[in-house]
Amino acid sequence: MKKYFIQTAPFIVPTTDGKLIEEHHGLATTQNKDISIAHMVAPPGWSEPFQTPEFDEYTYIISGKKQFIIDDETIVLEAGQSIKIERNTRVQYSNPFDAPCEYIAICTPAFSIENVNREE
Repeated sequence: MKKYFIQTAPFIVPTTDGKLIEEHHGLATTQNKDISIAHMVAPPGWSEPFQTPEFDEYTYIISGKKQFIIDDETIVLEAGQSIKIERNTRVQYSNPFDAPCEYIAICTPAFSIENVNREE
């Protein structure tokens, strides 16, 4: 038995906001509850509601820029930069810029809609 798994068919998460989410590892693809790894592209003008996730989230920016509002502090990351946001931290993610933002997101434990705690 092989001691590795190469993901060739990530789960494309259905969205209504134009954001591409390809989950390579996590609950939706590999039923791994410990970690999720997703490739994402947020279009210009995209944003999500504030949320207080029950998981740590690491983000690495491949191209473009992404804005984070963390506890009322606005942070902008650019290509080549990364951030770790600790679980139970109130955060809002957005791309208020003119170009798409491509990035990798890693959550531990794995992302789940039940544990993201998005505000209305």
